[in-house]
Amino acid sequence: MNRYWLLLLLVCCFPFVKTAFANEDRPIPHMFVGRTDQPLVIDGDLNEEVWMKSQPAKDFWSNFPTDTALAPVQTEIYMVFDDQYLYIGAKCYSVGRDYVIPSLRRDYRAGGNDNITFLFDPFSDRTNAFVFGMNPYGVRREALISNGGRVREDFDESWDNKWKGMAKIHDGYWVCELAIPFSTLRFKENVKEWKFNSYRMDTQSNTRSSWHHIPQNQLIMSLAYMGVMEWEEAPKKSSSSIAVIPYISGGVSKNYEERLPSDGDFSIGGDAKIGLTPSMNLDLTVNPDFSQVEVDQQVLNLERFEVFFPERRQFFLENADLFGSFGEERINPFFSRRIGSAKVLDEEGEEISIQNPIIYGARLSGKLDRNWRAGLLNMQTAKDEEYDLPSYNYTVAAVQRKLFSRSNIGMIFVNKQTMSESDNEEFFHPYNRVIGLDYNLASSDNKWVGKSYVHRSFSPGDNDKAFAHGFTMEHRQRKYSFIWAHQYVGDDYNAEVGFIRRTNYFQVLPEAQMYFYPRSGPFNTHGPGMEMEMLWTPNYGHTDHKIGLYWDAKLRNTGDLRLTLRNEYTYLLEDFDPSRTDAEPLSALTGYNYSSVNLMYKSDARKKLAWDGEFTVGEFFNGRRYQVEGALTYRYQPYGFIKFDISYSRLNLPTVQTDLLLIGPRIDLTFTKNIFLTTFLQYNSQVDNFNINTRFQWRFAPVSDFFLVYTDNYVANNFTIKNRALVAKWTYWLNI
Repeated sequence: MNRYWLLLLLVCCFPFVKTAFANEDRPIPHMFVGRTDQPLVIDGDLNEEVWMKSQPAKDFWSNFPTDTALAPVQTEIYMVFDDQYLYIGAKCYSVGRDYVIPSLRRDYRAGGNDNITFLFDPFSDRTNAFVFGMNPYGVRREALISNGGRVREDFDESWDNKWKGMAKIHDGYWVCELAIPFSTLRFKENVKEWKFNSYRMDTQSNTRSSWHHIPQNQLIMSLAYMGVMEWEEAPKKSSSSIAVIPYISGGVSKNYEERLPSDGDFSIGGDAKIGLTPSMNLDLTVNPDFSQVEVDQQVLNLERFEVFFPERRQFFLENADLFGSFGEERINPFFSRRIGSAKVLDEEGEEISIQNPIIYGARLSGKLDRNWRAGLLNMQTAKDEEYDLPSYNYTVAAVQRKLFSRSNIGMIFVNKQTMSESDNEEFFHPYNRVIGLDYNLASSDNKWVGKSYVHRSFSPGDNDKAFAHGFTMEHRQRKYSFIWAHQYVGDDYNAEVGFIRRTNYFQVLPEAQMYFYPRSGPFNTHGPGMEMEMLWTPNYGHTDHKIGLYWDAKLRNTGDLRLTLRNEYTYLLEDFDPSRTDAEPLSALTGYNYSSVNLMYKSDARKKLAWDGEFTVGEFFNGRRYQVEGALTYRYQPYGFIKFDISYSRLNLPTVQTDLLLIGPRIDLTFTKNIFLTTFLQYNSQVDNFNINTRFQWRFAPVSDFFLVYTDNYVANNFTIKNRALVAKWTYWLNI
């Protein structure tokens, strides 16, 4: 595919950027934030007279189950501020006291429980926002929204920071009070207006509501619909702009498979957060330790390609969208999980993944002004003598410019460079680089969203076909939506610090759906849809497709239902064992056409006992497949829940007949708002492994924790122990 044609495709999407559909005729709501010199007690009671200086945000609109009327249970939000804090008081009316609170753990998900969420857009660009939330028991959450909140992936709940809050339940309503330090927020000084919105979940009336009206076919976190908060005077940045977060970690481990003696480990390091300007932050880390990070949730992999597991390490998560949102999930030029991770050959010639330690890291990121964002990331890893893995330096630079109402254009540069010699340069390239240009479209009312990008990699060797390109355009209306997407990845495209499932293909992915809104019955919305994936491989022609006709329904009780009839075609370019159990593989250069039926259901998440399931039956390559995936959750309010995940696949193929089972019980206990215990077990017959991960966390001070983590791995078929480890870690957040 000619590179100039790819660039033309990128440019062709630019005429769409001026789609600036006006929001609905309803006036934009305003609220007033008054200044106070009176100290406020954060206790869940709005009894200080100073709250009356605020012009409240009220008259919330319903979003679910209808979006055409005011909410049946209303909410009032008051705000005042002083030199150090923005204070928020919210009065949430209700019809009873039977609130749904799944646990006392911080950073809960909003769906399926009672809570209120506040969205702040200090630059009024309707592109990025800070998120704070609280439930009736005073459990807090915070997050970041990027790219306008167009899709759920734009919501990053991993962001963590220091603020105060309390809640109290009264007759007929509940109240929450928040005190957010200005040092927590990034904003431009001398600005008296910010964009703001709030949404609330009320389980007793089974409603979602928001201050600024949001149509039901839009995500409730969308930044296209924002009101205005007007300050009595422009807030000033807090003088406290430096935080130091040291840690001490120690542990012991033992490898039983290789009969090695116990190995002790002790490390010390830490992070620092430095506010260089009110909107630009410098993050530093020295000898970072990620021992407290929870293990990945495994899946049964019946595909030919690598499974994506999200980043969980805290240092890489803040402002992650500025670096990691280029491309898309399957064609991502920068995936931070690649830093400190490498694939090597073991003594038997098998490819394995190892971790080489990170020595230090630095990240500069934030807003330059209302229109420009910039980020610079640099990480250094150590050399691994055992596998002759050289030390690497990773540098990522990104810049983003806002265009029109809510769109933006961005550029990224990724460089992976060896900093030491290796005798195996054929396996470890001395360098790998990617440069990319992305355009993100978001119309004023979010009815048109899309993306177009072109990326180019540079590695030793052939780079003639080292391009990747993608284009997506989605249009949403109340009664229908449609998506057109296509992707191209050249045979020589190599993003070693990215996530690329496959190369050398061109793919189109159209989808369309209709929506009906019945006035009665169990369904809130429902309608038919069509989804398609068609893939061509150079020199082979049409090699893959997946065509699905489905009927999708959203239930009034918050449940979901989807029935799909699917036809697939796969032309294998290499031998492939679908079971991934070293069985006799299917032959290469052979095409397979197969059809199946899929049913997905998710029950009412407000119930103490909730479940979701996915059932697939039908043909699979040249045989048949019967698959069940699901989860059963019991909530012991408010102290936690027990969740039982299961995935079972029976494969009946001429080359292999097998049953694959993955069971993952999870016990999550929150004894208080500061003491948590999680036990996660996974039995996976496909990889012949049974693991136990138990993590105790004590938050003894704000954003300061003590962790005790125990891990165990066994051979699944006979429970012979593989390895075992116990780690303790202490970390403390200190403002300077």
